[in-house]
Amino acid sequence: MISAILFLLVLTFLFLGVPVAVSLGLSSLIIIIFFSSDSVSSVALQLFKASQNYTLLAIPFFVLASAFMSTGGVARRIIRFAIASVGHFKGGLAMASVLACMMFAALSGSSPATVVAIGTIAIAGMRQVGYTRDFSAGIIANAGTLGILIPPSIVMVVYAAATDVSVGRMFLAGVVPGIVAGLMLMIAIYVMARVKNLPAEEWKGFGEIVAGGKEAGWGLFLIIIILGGIYGGVFTPTEAAAVAAVYAFAVALFVYRDMGPMKGQPWIAEDASPSARIGFSGTVYAVAFFFVFMILSFFATADMDGVTLQGRTVLGLVLSLGVMFAYIIWRGRPHGDVSILGALRDSLPVWGRNLGLTARNFFPAFFAEDTRKVMVEASRTTIMLMFIIVNALLFAHVLTSERIPQTITDAMIGAGFTWFTFLIAVNLLLLLGGQFMEPSGLLLIVAPVVFPIAMELGVDPVHLGIIMVVNMEIGMITPPIGLNLFVTSGITGMSLLQVVKAALPFVAVLFAFLILVTYVPMLSTWLPYSLMGPEIVTR
Repeated sequence: MISAILFLLVLTFLFLGVPVAVSLGLSSLIIIIFFSSDSVSSVALQLFKASQNYTLLAIPFFVLASAFMSTGGVARRIIRFAIASVGHFKGGLAMASVLACMMFAALSGSSPATVVAIGTIAIAGMRQVGYTRDFSAGIIANAGTLGILIPPSIVMVVYAAATDVSVGRMFLAGVVPGIVAGLMLMIAIYVMARVKNLPAEEWKGFGEIVAGGKEAGWGLFLIIIILGGIYGGVFTPTEAAAVAAVYAFAVALFVYRDMGPMKGQPWIAEDASPSARIGFSGTVYAVAFFFVFMILSFFATADMDGVTLQGRTVLGLVLSLGVMFAYIIWRGRPHGDVSILGALRDSLPVWGRNLGLTARNFFPAFFAEDTRKVMVEASRTTIMLMFIIVNALLFAHVLTSERIPQTITDAMIGAGFTWFTFLIAVNLLLLLGGQFMEPSGLLLIVAPVVFPIAMELGVDPVHLGIIMVVNMEIGMITPPIGLNLFVTSGITGMSLLQVVKAALPFVAVLFAFLILVTYVPMLSTWLPYSLMGPEIVTR
């Protein structure tokens, strides 16, 4: 009886237009006051407990990192690299848009952010070479959903907080499904491109791939920092989020210089000599190689005896010097008079200029107008998410105290449900709910209810999490409340109905992917359990 009243209250408030967070919190409060033996003081206790949740601290940092990466020119550089990699296939620009969404998803953890960052550039590019507006919008709306499946994912952090499942395992579990989903969309595009005779970009050679990779490298290196740091045991997922926010800030303002007081300032002046350019680039590559080597060698030799930090440092320095000398010799060959010592000497004024510029603008960068806008936008998103999460955790507390999940579990098992039929029911419930609710809010309502049932029926907790995330993906591109539909409509100027029609053919691909993920658990569980072992859940 209490469970029926609780869910009826939530649905009534939602249909009346009350915000999700208020609907959850107010319904829970009414149940505690009028129907539960629980004390009203438990409300304050649960709110305090939620604010002390260490896992949830990752959310504001990932949101901030995403905001800096979206505002900076990372998306433009990633798109160039993606076009260089797959643009020469039929429908290559559309396939490159999907690949760019996959890579940006690994930086942002947010679907709307992925749609805005990649879609703003990619849709205009596709239109210029002959793609229809509907086709371009449909691709971006669907590919943008990968933002919550490919790690790091804010939705995965929310699921982990709601169910006490490992964030690290959830991130690893999203890697293979994310790649598979991206490949399925790209294959569908290739087939349609062959049928419709869509254009292919000119093959510009491996040199363009290398050039695009170098340009996007600083942004993509964040993937190595986050995932490598977590699984190398350097820091926790929450600490990785904090590191990601700091790194994204530094890259956007001091490396790419797409925002802040150094916006538009080139690293090398136009009148610099070839020798200075070559020497500066060589030293930059040497420094970058050294740091990458130190990070990767740490992971590669973690289980090896006799490998010391000193030994790795010496080897890294020797290899870095080799890279620098080889680059200067190779690039200086067309300019016969460039020597190694001469190039290094001529690069010193370039280094002095940039270090001086950075020193003068270091503190002003923290207070620049661009930085303030990013911080305000990230704060708004964080406050919205955390308000939903805190009220949803209060809702979960009421469910637990009234033993509602146990009652539903007994009823479903008594009705003859198996893991197979249970997952069908979960998919139908989430697909329906995803049409009307924001992903994090829906997940926080449904997860506390279905999680105990799944454990009783033997469903793997990490596998269940990926199924729920994929359902949230589809919910973001189905009307009437699909966030990606509204975002795509905003950046294209199309009506919501036009975007829905444009996205529909590719939604079918994601439905097929959902069936694959649901009934092939190995896609989700193989990688996390190979590296971290199985998830232990105490029932």
